[in-house]
Amino acid sequence: MEMAANLSAATQQKLSFPNKHGEKLVGILHDTGSPHLVILCHGCRSSKNDKILASIAAALEKEGISAFRLDFSGNGESEGDLQLGSYSKEVEDIRSAVEYFVGSKRSPIAVLGGDAVILYACKYHDLPAMVNLSSPCFLKSGMEEVFGKDMWDKLKKDGSEDVKSKTDDFVHRLTQESMTERLNTDMREACLSLDANCRVLTVHGTADEVIPVGDAYEFAKVIRNHQLIIIPGANHGFSSHQEEMVSAVLPFLKDCVSRSST
Repeated sequence: MEMAANLSAATQQKLSFPNKHGEKLVGILHDTGSPHLVILCHGCRSSKNDKILASIAAALEKEGISAFRLDFSGNGESEGDLQLGSYSKEVEDIRSAVEYFVGSKRSPIAVLGGDAVILYACKYHDLPAMVNLSSPCFLKSGMEEVFGKDMWDKLKKDGSEDVKSKTDDFVHRLTQESMTERLNTDMREACLSLDANCRVLTVHGTADEVIPVGDAYEFAKVIRNHQLIIIPGANHGFSSHQEEMVSAVLPFLKDCVSRSST
Protein backbone atom coordinates (compact mmCIF):
# COMPACT_ATOMS: atom_id res chain seq x y z
CA MET A 1 0.00 0.00 0.00
CA GLU A 2 2.83 2.38 0.81
CA MET A 3 4.51 1.64 -2.53
CA ALA A 4 1.29 2.34 -4.41
CA ALA A 5 1.01 5.67 -2.61
CA ASN A 6 4.56 6.54 -3.66
CA LEU A 7 3.84 5.64 -7.28
CA SER A 8 0.69 7.73 -7.48
CA ALA A 9 2.45 10.70 -5.88
CA ALA A 10 5.54 10.56 -8.12
CA THR A 11 6.18 13.86 -9.90
CA GLN A 12 8.96 15.33 -12.02
CA GLN A 13 10.05 18.93 -11.65
CA LYS A 14 12.92 21.09 -12.82
CA LEU A 15 15.04 22.48 -9.99
CA SER A 16 17.90 24.97 -9.97
CA PHE A 17 20.41 26.14 -7.36
CA PRO A 18 23.84 27.83 -7.45
CA ASN A 19 27.20 26.11 -7.39
CA LYS A 20 30.27 27.45 -5.59
CA HIS A 21 31.00 29.78 -8.54
CA GLY A 22 27.54 31.36 -8.50
CA GLU A 23 26.51 29.50 -11.67
CA LYS A 24 23.00 28.08 -11.84
CA LEU A 25 22.87 24.30 -11.84
CA VAL A 26 19.76 22.70 -13.31
CA GLY A 27 18.34 19.22 -12.90
CA ILE A 28 15.19 17.12 -12.90
CA LEU A 29 13.86 15.82 -9.60
CA HIS A 30 11.85 12.58 -9.71
CA ASP A 31 9.99 13.06 -6.45
CA THR A 32 8.23 10.02 -5.00
CA GLY A 33 7.71 11.55 -1.60
CA SER A 34 10.54 9.45 -0.19
CA PRO A 35 13.18 11.37 1.79
CA HIS A 36 15.86 9.08 0.32
CA LEU A 37 17.44 10.41 -2.86
CA VAL A 38 19.89 9.17 -5.49
CA ILE A 39 21.87 11.82 -7.41
CA LEU A 40 22.44 10.81 -11.05
CA CYS A 41 25.37 12.37 -12.95
CA HIS A 42 25.99 12.19 -16.69
CA GLY A 43 29.26 11.45 -18.43
CA CYS A 44 31.47 13.29 -20.88
CA ARG A 45 29.76 15.40 -23.58
CA SER A 46 26.30 14.55 -22.28
CA SER A 47 23.56 15.94 -20.03
CA LYS A 48 20.79 15.05 -17.58
CA ASN A 49 18.77 13.76 -20.56
CA ASP A 50 21.19 10.89 -21.15
CA LYS A 51 19.26 7.69 -21.81
CA ILE A 52 21.08 5.85 -19.01
CA LEU A 53 20.05 8.41 -16.40
CA ALA A 54 16.47 8.52 -17.65
CA SER A 55 16.21 4.72 -17.50
CA ILE A 56 17.59 4.52 -13.95
CA ALA A 57 15.43 7.42 -12.72
CA ALA A 58 12.29 5.77 -14.12
CA ALA A 59 13.19 2.47 -12.45
CA LEU A 60 13.84 4.17 -9.10
CA GLU A 61 10.55 6.05 -9.42
CA LYS A 62 8.70 2.74 -9.79
CA GLU A 63 10.32 1.55 -6.57
CA GLY A 64 9.26 4.67 -4.70
CA ILE A 65 12.80 6.08 -4.54
CA SER A 66 13.42 9.73 -5.42
CA ALA A 67 16.15 10.63 -7.93
CA PHE A 68 17.76 13.79 -9.24
CA ARG A 69 19.28 14.02 -12.74
CA LEU A 70 21.94 16.76 -12.66
CA ASP A 71 23.38 18.88 -15.46
CA PHE A 72 26.99 19.65 -14.58
CA SER A 73 27.97 23.29 -15.10
CA GLY A 74 28.41 24.04 -18.79
CA ASN A 75 26.22 21.08 -19.76
CA GLY A 76 22.59 21.00 -20.78
CA GLU A 77 20.69 23.81 -19.07
CA SER A 78 23.27 24.60 -16.39
CA GLU A 79 25.26 27.80 -16.57
CA GLY A 80 29.03 28.05 -16.91
CA ASP A 81 31.80 27.12 -19.31
CA LEU A 82 32.79 23.52 -18.80
CA GLN A 83 36.37 22.68 -19.60
CA LEU A 84 36.29 19.00 -20.42
CA GLY A 85 38.44 16.94 -18.08
CA SER A 86 38.05 19.37 -15.16
CA TYR A 87 36.85 16.80 -12.66
CA SER A 88 37.49 19.14 -9.73
CA LYS A 89 34.67 21.42 -10.83
CA GLU A 90 32.28 18.51 -11.35
CA VAL A 91 33.10 17.30 -7.84
CA GLU A 92 32.10 20.68 -6.45
CA ASP A 93 28.88 20.65 -8.51
CA ILE A 94 27.96 17.35 -6.86
CA ARG A 95 28.78 18.90 -3.49
CA SER A 96 26.39 21.79 -4.23
CA ALA A 97 23.64 19.28 -5.11
CA VAL A 98 24.20 17.26 -1.92
CA GLU A 99 24.14 20.41 0.22
CA TYR A 100 20.99 21.66 -1.52
CA PHE A 101 19.06 18.47 -0.82
CA VAL A 102 20.35 18.10 2.74
CA GLY A 103 19.16 21.66 3.28
CA SER A 104 15.77 20.61 1.89
CA LYS A 105 15.52 17.88 4.53
CA ARG A 106 16.23 15.07 2.09
CA SER A 107 18.73 12.28 2.56
CA PRO A 108 21.08 11.63 -0.41
CA ILE A 109 22.01 7.96 -0.08
CA ALA A 110 24.07 7.44 -3.24
CA VAL A 111 25.55 9.18 -6.24
CA LEU A 112 25.81 7.53 -9.66
CA GLY A 113 28.01 8.43 -12.61
CA GLY A 114 31.62 8.38 -13.78
CA ASP A 115 34.99 9.37 -12.37
CA ALA A 116 33.64 12.60 -10.85
CA VAL A 117 31.44 10.63 -8.44
CA ILE A 118 34.39 8.50 -7.37
CA LEU A 119 36.52 11.59 -6.77
CA TYR A 120 33.62 13.16 -4.87
CA ALA A 121 33.44 10.18 -2.52
CA CYS A 122 37.23 10.28 -2.10
CA LYS A 123 37.09 13.93 -1.02
CA TYR A 124 33.92 14.33 1.03
CA HIS A 125 33.10 10.95 2.64
CA ASP A 126 29.49 12.00 3.27
CA LEU A 127 27.52 9.45 1.22
CA PRO A 128 27.23 5.76 2.07
CA ALA A 129 27.36 4.46 -1.50
CA MET A 130 28.10 5.21 -5.14
CA VAL A 131 27.66 3.57 -8.53
CA ASN A 132 30.48 3.74 -11.07
CA LEU A 133 29.27 3.27 -14.65
CA SER A 134 31.86 2.50 -17.35
CA SER A 135 34.49 4.83 -15.88
CA PRO A 136 38.15 4.84 -16.89
CA CYS A 137 40.60 3.84 -14.21
CA PHE A 138 43.41 4.97 -16.49
CA LEU A 139 42.44 8.46 -17.64
CA LYS A 140 44.25 8.24 -20.96
CA SER A 141 41.73 5.55 -21.87
CA GLY A 142 39.22 6.64 -24.47
CA MET A 143 40.68 10.09 -25.10
CA GLU A 144 41.62 9.48 -28.72
CA GLU A 145 38.36 7.61 -29.34
CA VAL A 146 36.32 10.56 -28.05
CA PHE A 147 38.37 13.57 -29.15
CA GLY A 148 40.40 12.28 -32.09
CA LYS A 149 44.00 11.17 -32.50
CA ASP A 150 45.10 14.71 -33.41
CA MET A 151 43.71 16.17 -30.16
CA TRP A 152 47.05 17.11 -28.61
CA ASP A 153 48.36 18.60 -31.86
CA LYS A 154 45.31 20.88 -32.05
CA LEU A 155 45.60 21.91 -28.42
CA LYS A 156 49.31 22.69 -28.74
CA LYS A 157 48.62 24.77 -31.82
CA ASP A 158 45.48 26.66 -30.75
CA GLY A 159 45.41 26.27 -26.95
CA SER A 160 41.81 25.11 -26.99
CA GLU A 161 39.20 23.43 -29.13
CA ASP A 162 35.41 23.52 -29.06
CA VAL A 163 33.78 20.08 -28.98
CA LYS A 164 30.08 19.45 -29.60
CA SER A 165 28.01 17.33 -27.24
CA LYS A 166 26.90 13.90 -28.34
CA THR A 167 23.56 15.41 -29.35
CA ASP A 168 25.13 18.49 -30.98
CA ASP A 169 22.94 20.85 -28.94
CA PHE A 170 25.70 22.48 -26.87
CA VAL A 171 29.46 22.99 -27.01
CA HIS A 172 32.28 22.18 -24.57
CA ARG A 173 35.69 23.78 -24.57
CA LEU A 174 38.67 21.46 -24.54
CA THR A 175 41.86 23.11 -23.22
CA GLN A 176 45.40 22.06 -22.48
CA GLU A 177 44.83 22.98 -18.82
CA SER A 178 41.74 20.81 -18.37
CA MET A 179 43.21 17.84 -20.20
CA THR A 180 46.41 18.13 -18.18
CA GLU A 181 44.30 18.00 -15.00
CA ARG A 182 42.71 14.82 -16.28
CA LEU A 183 46.04 13.20 -17.09
CA ASN A 184 47.48 14.17 -13.69
CA THR A 185 44.60 12.51 -11.83
CA ASP A 186 45.55 9.04 -10.58
CA MET A 187 42.28 7.19 -10.03
CA ARG A 188 43.91 4.18 -8.38
CA GLU A 189 45.67 6.36 -5.83
CA ALA A 190 42.48 8.38 -5.24
CA CYS A 191 40.46 5.23 -4.58
CA LEU A 192 42.76 4.31 -1.71
CA SER A 193 41.34 7.27 0.22
CA LEU A 194 37.74 6.03 -0.04
CA ASP A 195 36.09 5.42 3.32
CA ALA A 196 36.10 1.69 4.04
CA ASN A 197 32.37 1.89 4.79
CA CYS A 198 31.52 3.48 1.42
CA ARG A 199 29.96 0.78 -0.74
CA VAL A 200 30.85 0.94 -4.44
CA LEU A 201 29.22 -0.81 -7.39
CA THR A 202 31.02 -0.81 -10.73
CA VAL A 203 29.06 -1.78 -13.86
CA HIS A 204 30.86 -2.16 -17.19
CA GLY A 205 30.23 -3.82 -20.54
CA THR A 206 32.55 -6.29 -22.26
CA ALA A 207 32.05 -4.54 -25.62
CA ASP A 208 32.81 -1.03 -24.36
CA GLU A 209 34.36 0.71 -27.36
CA VAL A 210 35.54 3.77 -25.39
CA ILE A 211 36.81 2.50 -22.02
CA PRO A 212 38.28 -1.02 -21.92
CA VAL A 213 36.49 -3.41 -19.59
CA GLY A 214 39.87 -4.08 -17.98
CA ASP A 215 39.59 -0.71 -16.24
CA ALA A 216 36.64 -2.08 -14.25
CA TYR A 217 38.80 -4.91 -12.95
CA GLU A 218 41.43 -2.35 -11.89
CA PHE A 219 38.82 -0.57 -9.75
CA ALA A 220 38.00 -3.92 -8.17
CA LYS A 221 41.64 -4.31 -7.15
CA VAL A 222 41.94 -1.00 -5.29
CA ILE A 223 38.46 -0.29 -3.85
CA ARG A 224 37.96 -2.12 -0.57
CA ASN A 225 34.15 -2.26 -0.32
CA HIS A 226 33.47 -3.10 -3.95
CA GLN A 227 31.00 -5.05 -6.08
CA LEU A 228 31.68 -5.63 -9.78
CA ILE A 229 29.08 -6.49 -12.42
CA ILE A 230 30.19 -7.11 -16.00
CA ILE A 231 27.50 -7.11 -18.69
CA PRO A 232 28.41 -9.33 -21.67
CA GLY A 233 28.13 -7.59 -25.04
CA ALA A 234 27.28 -4.14 -23.63
CA ASN A 235 28.92 -1.08 -25.17
CA HIS A 236 29.92 2.15 -23.39
CA GLY A 237 26.39 3.58 -23.38
CA PHE A 238 24.66 0.21 -22.78
CA SER A 239 22.73 1.04 -25.97
CA SER A 240 21.24 -2.42 -26.46
CA HIS A 241 21.53 -3.43 -22.82
CA GLN A 242 19.50 -0.84 -20.93
CA GLU A 243 17.42 -3.45 -19.11
CA GLU A 244 20.50 -5.42 -18.03
CA MET A 245 22.18 -2.21 -16.82
CA VAL A 246 19.13 -1.15 -14.81
CA SER A 247 18.79 -4.68 -13.40
CA ALA A 248 22.40 -4.47 -12.23
CA VAL A 249 22.06 -1.06 -10.59
CA LEU A 250 18.57 -1.19 -9.06
CA PRO A 251 19.07 -3.91 -6.39
CA PHE A 252 22.18 -2.12 -5.13
CA LEU A 253 20.33 1.20 -4.78
CA LYS A 254 17.30 -0.45 -3.17
CA ASP A 255 19.65 -2.02 -0.63
CA CYS A 256 21.12 1.44 0.03
CA VAL A 257 17.63 2.65 0.94
CA SER A 258 17.05 -0.36 3.20
CA ARG A 259 20.32 0.22 5.04
CA SER A 260 19.59 3.93 5.45
CA SER A 261 16.14 3.17 6.85
CA THR A 262 17.36 0.93 9.64
